[in-house]
Amino acid sequence: MQILTDPRTLQQTCLRWRADGKHTVLVPTMGYYHAGHESLMSYARSLGDKVVVSLFVNPTQFGPGEDLAAYPRDLERDAALAEANGADILFTPQPADMFPAGHATWIEVPSLAGTLCGITRPTHFRGVCTVVMKLFQLAMPRTAVFGQKDWQQLAIIRRMARDLNVPVDVVGRPIVREADGLAMSSRNIYLSTEERAQAPNIHHGLALGRALVQGGERDAAAVAEAMRRYWRENLPLAQEDYISIVHPETLEPLARITDAALCAVAFRLGKARLIDNMLLAGE
Repeated sequence: MQILTDPRTLQQTCLRWRADGKHTVLVPTMGYYHAGHESLMSYARSLGDKVVVSLFVNPTQFGPGEDLAAYPRDLERDAALAEANGADILFTPQPADMFPAGHATWIEVPSLAGTLCGITRPTHFRGVCTVVMKLFQLAMPRTAVFGQKDWQQLAIIRRMARDLNVPVDVVGRPIVREADGLAMSSRNIYLSTEERAQAPNIHHGLALGRALVQGGERDAAAVAEAMRRYWRENLPLAQEDYISIVHPETLEPLARITDAALCAVAFRLGKARLIDNMLLAGE
């Protein structure tokens, strides 16, 4: 595995692969790998001839007062895991390499970015879209693999690729969870012992909502309120950021649950902001 830091070198390498007819798969990450990241890399390995894993803590997707400086980092460990999971290149640029002085171009998908996480993180998805598009231009992948834990991000990147005619197949992969149901996240290390004990109840509350829908409940407000009651009782240390039942593709709020519905949630639990989601109906 090569470790590259220079965007130009990455692009030249990937252009050669493309000219040779190679199928390149990109896995964008911010590092501090866990089994969820490993599942994305190993799946990418199964899809193509070459796998590029980017490791970049993107400053443009962090807002004021967020955890950019504190975000966990361990490059040596991450490099070993990337290599073990089949990466051909680990791309680890510096912020100044990706956003040099005078950078003035941004990509946004306002119709999808103004809800859910975008309400309290108004510039977050602008930073995500811009860096992902830059990675698409550098790695020239035919396929890019993302986790479904950040469903909103996945929906936005798919829309960006569709609207801008980007020749990349954006693939979403299932959430990887701890044995007790907690969605794996690099930020889980922020949790205290007591917070960690309560955190799996995020997933359990979502499962309660899905069970209600499977049992015939169709009123989205009633389902959300039942989940909210569960979390008030079983997640007392957490502060709700949002609980929303939306259409999985458009992210528009639903009043009635019919053919497709997603419940997406975010909670602040101590120093951690944890997101999770579950399809309540549809595939």
